[in-house]
Amino acid sequence: MTSGSPLKNIVLFSVPLIIGNFFQLLYNMVDSFIVGRTLGVHALAGLGASGSLMFFIIGFSTGFTSGLAIPTAQAFGAEDYTRLKRSVVINWLSSLVVGLILTLLSVYYLRDILILMNTPTEIIDYTYDYLKIIFGGMMMTILYNMLSNLMRALGDSRTPLYFLVIAMVTNIILDYVFIVHLHMGTFGAGFATIISQTVAVILLLWTIQKRWPLLQFDFKYLKAKKDELFQHWKIALPMAFQSSIIAIGSLSVTFALNKLGPLAVAGFTASQKIDQVVNLILMSFGVAMATYVGQNYGARKFERIKQGVRSVTFLTLGVAIIAGVILAFFGGHVVTIFADSSSQADIFTYGRMYFAYMAPFYWILSLLFIYRYTLQGLGDSLIPTIAGIMELIMRVIAAFVLSEYLGFIGIVLASPLAWIGAVVPLGYAYHKRKNKLDVQQQAQTVSLDS
Repeated sequence: MTSGSPLKNIVLFSVPLIIGNFFQLLYNMVDSFIVGRTLGVHALAGLGASGSLMFFIIGFSTGFTSGLAIPTAQAFGAEDYTRLKRSVVINWLSSLVVGLILTLLSVYYLRDILILMNTPTEIIDYTYDYLKIIFGGMMMTILYNMLSNLMRALGDSRTPLYFLVIAMVTNIILDYVFIVHLHMGTFGAGFATIISQTVAVILLLWTIQKRWPLLQFDFKYLKAKKDELFQHWKIALPMAFQSSIIAIGSLSVTFALNKLGPLAVAGFTASQKIDQVVNLILMSFGVAMATYVGQNYGARKFERIKQGVRSVTFLTLGVAIIAGVILAFFGGHVVTIFADSSSQADIFTYGRMYFAYMAPFYWILSLLFIYRYTLQGLGDSLIPTIAGIMELIMRVIAAFVLSEYLGFIGIVLASPLAWIGAVVPLGYAYHKRKNKLDVQQQAQTVSLDS
């Protein structure tokens, strides 16, 4: 990441991430497709009602493990391999502790939370059965994310992709067996996902043992320096809380959506599955920027950071605009694949409304991801956290105010409003930080000349 064409490096790193995220999304898509087609619209809505709560709990761990890997990338860019080995130990211990706490709390309070969220009685059992196994096996999800992020910190975004494909195929087979043949319902869908994640973790551990000595856990580095532990948690906790803050906004949206009934929940769920494809493509470029910026910042190549941001910004804007146009015209038709014949007309109506108000704002989302992950790669956690709070405020306003006047459309507008609220502080902060990079570059040039 510290030499060669910035755009080429970022794109080559992003492509496996995009493919990997797409297969990750297929986990849920396959669940939704099989459940919706075989168990009916209420079961599909039950899976949909699980989304925001999953985002809240698992999103915290995903943000946490992503943050832990940024100091690893910086150490690798600086070629400080002793610090990198200590970073690996900190990643492991921190992930295990947080994973255990989240598992215990989420499983114990699951039913109470679903009732508090006003989950419709027709779908609450479907949601509970699915999330009970997902949260119970959360440690596998956390370990997969931690190991994948460590590999990406060293520039390898392909290996996690290969194993994710294997896990996805496993998930599809097990979904079919558990739901269609063994009649395990939404519990079977969750069980298939956890088994698949476990397969991916085993393969990642095996690969690290064979090919990545820098990423192997070494007891010799168990006593990490306090300042390094603080550095990891200083980045990881804000990134985790950012995900949770955003997820709280999603929970408020789900609360408002549940009031509109199972069909609205199912329509929103089906539309989100397609919407997430665009989100994950744009987010993949953002994640690549975190590694790219982290390595180049560690190597003190400040001008190269600005070149990468500029190039990828234009690229992602183009992707966002094209995706927005396609879904604005055809999104309603696409979402009907998740519904059985009796509910396709209703799902089409909700899908058409969803993308009519969502698609025109994808270009703002592209800027949000680039600015957020660039700042995180530079070690800045304050402004992205403030941006997350802005997202929360805007989503809550849409959920509890706009939905009262505009119904389903008001709920859909929660995301565009959240993106606008977040991109303002992020854009301002990045351009201020860019000026600081100019000063650092000039100081470095003077130092080299003298």
